[in-house]
Amino acid sequence: MEKTFSHVDYLWDEQKAAELGDDQVALFLYRSNILGADLRITNYGGGNTSCKTIEKDPLTNEDVEVMWVKGSGGDIGTLTRQGIAGLYTERLRNLKNVYGGLEDEDRMVGLFNHCIYDLDSKAPSIDTPLHGLLPFAHIDHLHPDALIAIAAAEDSEKITKEIWGDTMGWVPWQRPGFDLGLQLEKCLNENPGIRGIVLGSHGLFTWGDTSYECYINSLEVIEKASSYIEKKVKENGSVFGGQKIESLPADQRKDQAAKLMPLLRGLASSENRMIGHFTDSDTVLQFINSNDLDKLAPMGTSCPDHFLRTKIQPLILDLDKDADLDDTEAVLAKLEPSFEQYRQEYKDYYESCKHDNSPAMRDPNPVIIIFPGVGMFSFAKNKQTTRVASEFYINAINVMRGAEAITSYTSLPRQEAFDIEYWLLEEAKLQRMPKEQPLSRKVALVTGAAGGIGKAIADKLVAEGANVVLTDMSDEALKEAVATYKKDQVAGAVCDVTSEEAIKKAYKEACLAFGGVDIVIHSAGLAISKALEDTTQKDWDLLQNVLVKGQFLMAQEGVAIMRKQGLGGDIVNIASKNGLVSGPNNVGYGTAKAAQQHMTRLLAAELGSDKIRVNTVNPDGVIVGSKIWEGAWAEGRAKAYGIEVKDLPAHYAKRNLLNEIILPDDIADGVFACVGVLQKSTGNTINVDGGMANAFVR
Repeated sequence: MEKTFSHVDYLWDEQKAAELGDDQVALFLYRSNILGADLRITNYGGGNTSCKTIEKDPLTNEDVEVMWVKGSGGDIGTLTRQGIAGLYTERLRNLKNVYGGLEDEDRMVGLFNHCIYDLDSKAPSIDTPLHGLLPFAHIDHLHPDALIAIAAAEDSEKITKEIWGDTMGWVPWQRPGFDLGLQLEKCLNENPGIRGIVLGSHGLFTWGDTSYECYINSLEVIEKASSYIEKKVKENGSVFGGQKIESLPADQRKDQAAKLMPLLRGLASSENRMIGHFTDSDTVLQFINSNDLDKLAPMGTSCPDHFLRTKIQPLILDLDKDADLDDTEAVLAKLEPSFEQYRQEYKDYYESCKHDNSPAMRDPNPVIIIFPGVGMFSFAKNKQTTRVASEFYINAINVMRGAEAITSYTSLPRQEAFDIEYWLLEEAKLQRMPKEQPLSRKVALVTGAAGGIGKAIADKLVAEGANVVLTDMSDEALKEAVATYKKDQVAGAVCDVTSEEAIKKAYKEACLAFGGVDIVIHSAGLAISKALEDTTQKDWDLLQNVLVKGQFLMAQEGVAIMRKQGLGGDIVNIASKNGLVSGPNNVGYGTAKAAQQHMTRLLAAELGSDKIRVNTVNPDGVIVGSKIWEGAWAEGRAKAYGIEVKDLPAHYAKRNLLNEIILPDDIADGVFACVGVLQKSTGNTINVDGGMANAFVR
């Protein structure tokens, strides 16, 4: 039976559920995934879900109850069997016999391991007892914006009663842990028959005898809360105290954001390089342009899942929306004091709240940055993290909007927030994170990246952790190339490297997508093989424009952004053995490649003081998978060597010292050596040609 909701998505598919039969774990995972697909219900990594089943104890062969629950660090929207923990329910409940009170919370987490049933379990999360101490077969713990708005509103308990009467319980704010599980159990015992519990300043618990009943219960509770808030908003007639300033038009907002992003990125990266994200959604603009921005933003977020990703409060920029952002020095003079003040306030927060055993202070730079009239920026260690931080702050905006419409918004006390942010268990989770990849936190822009050598380079950079902006002249080919990557890894920009305007647009895309650029790879190219008398002026101009002028324009615009960031950078130009070796029928191509090589040396000499390294990779004989060998170039080279086109791969492999066929992936490895390994190398040439003695540079 299909249900209709106005404020949440009903995604239950009877046919899919029927295919899972009576497999309760599979149904719990299915429920989790469709709940996590709606950001109004819970954001990435937020909330957790569980189910309980009867299993055979492998030691006694007796029937025992096992609880299956989302493991630590997982995401219900993408949850799989590998991401859950299976625990003996009775053993978990028996931990009540050894629990020593609030000071004993951290020790209890270690004891969860003594309750493990499934030896392939993911590490149990801190919320495990919240599910285990409740008796229901299926349980959802969610962070819907509407419920957190009620949970964070003044008089939250009274409002909960007003909305649901005696059908919902309410528990005041308490840090997640074993004792909170005891409080949920107590609430249920004192209020038998309730359908769920609101956690003050935190979120929602709902349940059901089946996965479907649990799902419907969650949706109905969230729908009722959302409808209540919508009614209150209409009654109030305005949101966030009304509009204080007007937004710039959409195109101008994007222009201002793209200009500002590299400066913000540089400042936000004073301790660790960061990746950026920008949004100017209607929800964001309504908040950041409002009269209540200066009142609400400093209060900080309420839900722990929010401020763990966004920091306790944002930085509001003291800039006019239509300020001249081309004057870098003047803009930095305005921005730097704001960042320094933010860092100092964060240090003060740490010093005033820390305990004797608190972890060392983390990066004091802001995660969320607000530019009234323009939009909201976020900065974190990678694109997914910064995008999710942005989404969580939008959740926080929705919470503030709802709470203010109901009564007034309340945030967590700073000490409570600190105790969550610097919880030793949170620190342990951070320490378990895998080591970052060599190019993590870097942004690369690659020309000619829709295929051949350029695509291989983009693949390599992504595999080593970089975010990559792929550019190419062909929109269709570019879309196909971008589709081969996962979300948050790449962006695409159509770009003719002979056009200054097109190049500026490509860099604008890099700034809006990731915050700036650290690595520029000029791989776009073509090859024309003709004798002197056959080379036309058109041939000459095309080679010079794409290979030489394109390289110049890419470097010029890229360096301007790198200098704004103040983080150094890398430029790698893909030239050719033909720039070093004098061969027949090659005057146009060889001359252009030689110009590329010398321009690299000139730029290396000029940009060293900016910590921008400029190097060349020289391929040779890359026939397999290379676009330039599709047509006249191959025919021209075959003619020059007196062989047939089909014999070119063997010819090129036999003539190098290693007798190796050179592939696009080999060129990509050369690029990675320049940007990921040789950190103190500039002005150099790496030949990737199998060893051509006449192309040795020294």
